[in-house]
Parts: sequence; C-alpha cells; structure tokens
Amino acid sequence: MLEDKVDHRIQEQEGSVEIQVYTDPLCCWSWAFEPQWRWLRFEYSGKIKWRYRMAGMVPNWNSFSDPVNHVTKPLQMGPVWLEAKHLSGQPIEDKVWYNNPPSSSYPACIAVKSAGLQSSEAAEMYLRRVREAIMLHGKDISSTAVLLEVAKGLSQESAGVLDFDVFEQALHGEAARKAFEEDLRQVRYRRITRYPALTITKPGQAGLLIVGYRPYEALVSTLKKVAPELEPVRYLKDAEEYNKFWSGATDREVDEALSKGSQVRPVPAT
Repeated sequence: MLEDKVDHRIQEQEGSVEIQVYTDPLCCWSWAFEPQWRWLRFEYSGKIKWRYRMAGMVPNWNSFSDPVNHVTKPLQMGPVWLEAKHLSGQPIEDKVWYNNPPSSSYPACIAVKSAGLQSSEAAEMYLRRVREAIMLHGKDISSTAVLLEVAKGLSQESAGVLDFDVFEQALHGEAARKAFEEDLRQVRYRRITRYPALTITKPGQAGLLIVGYRPYEALVSTLKKVAPELEPVRYLKDAEEYNKFWSGATDREVDEALSKGSQVRPVPAT
C-alpha cells in the first residue's frame, strides 16, 4: 500500500498546472479544507503538481493578532476552531485551546520544512500527521517532543519516506529554518493574510489566487480558469478505493469524495 501511495503522488507532481498552497499546521481552516483539497488531487491525478508554503501564522502570543476574529490570546481561538468544525464537518479538537494551547506555530512549520529536506512526499505526509496530532488528538505541536514523536511514528509507518535520525538533525539545523524563512518571504511578497491560500498557475501565465475555506466548486472553477482544458482523470468506485488512495482519511473526507464522485462517470473509450 505504501508503494501505491508514493507512486500516485509522484505521478501527480508531473502535472503542468502548479499550485502553491500557503498554509500552517495550526490553521483550522486549512484542516477544514482538506476534504476539497484531497478530492481535487484524486480527481485530477497526474494533471497538477503542488508545493506547500508554511505561513508562520502564530509567531507567538505576544505579537499575534487576528482582528477579523477578535483573537489575541489562545482562549479566543477555541470558538474559531469550533466554527470551523461545525461549518466543515471535519473532526477538530477545539478544546486544545483550553487544555493544551500551542505557544507558536513556528516549530511545526520548521518541522514540516525539515521533513521536506528529505522529499516532497515526506513533507506532505509529515504535514498531515502533525495536523492530525493537534486537530484530532489535541497535542501541543509547539513542543519539540511532540514534533519528534510525530516523526518517529511516521518513520516507523513509512520507513522509506522519512528517516527519523535525519529529520531530528534537520529540525535543529539551519537548512530547514532557512527554507521556512523563504516561505515567510513569499507570504509577505504576495500579501497573503488568510489561509489556506492557493496560487494556481501554468507556465507563461499570471495565474489566479483563491483564499480561505471554499467549496469544491469554487476550487475547480478557479482551476478551470487557469487550465480550461483539464478534465478529471480518476473516478471513484467506492469508499474502499478512496481509503486506499488516502490512508487515514476522515469520514468527512470520504463523504466529500463519495458525494462528488457520484456526480461524474468516465466516458467510454471509442
């Protein structure tokens, strides 16, 4: 199963449309957007490639301020997560902001870049696992011990994807920090302040930006404006197939796939 997962993601990275995803492990709306984002990559497998930019959403609580949601301290983040949970249907442990609030999102961002020094596959899988650690299990992902625990689990599950010793060394090194600083420069350059934010481009074109938690139709509409020739290449047979493609999918992610997959059928070959 692991080989299948690695193969389909490598294939997806060969597409002509590039999507840069500006996100943060602490962003509840990015987690809420996973059902749409995962279905897009399933449906357009081999037609798109992507890379993640870590946004550094919460440097620390002395400097963080979200005037839109009136958040300046950890306790005020709980209601925002509760809203994301109810609106999206994704499971979210909103009580983490009362019981075990992270002090910053920077450590987790750097950890994702540390995994990315091994491969884009490692970065993707680590980002998913570190999100699950806080969104599903309420763990403090500003803690080095938790970040290493996530890496250890992933290395045992997918030894060919992430080497734990290499990850641990990178976590305390300069290369990952510099990669994160480059992401922060890109965030500032594009003046992105809400997440997730996706830039969708093709070579030689200006591209488009889609910002915030959006329905799948809005995501596809933006993609089609950039590449109107794109058509879905993969069609869903059942939930089992989707769970094999995305190991560990939430019920909400499977529901998104089943609801969208039932609307399309492959065109018979002529």
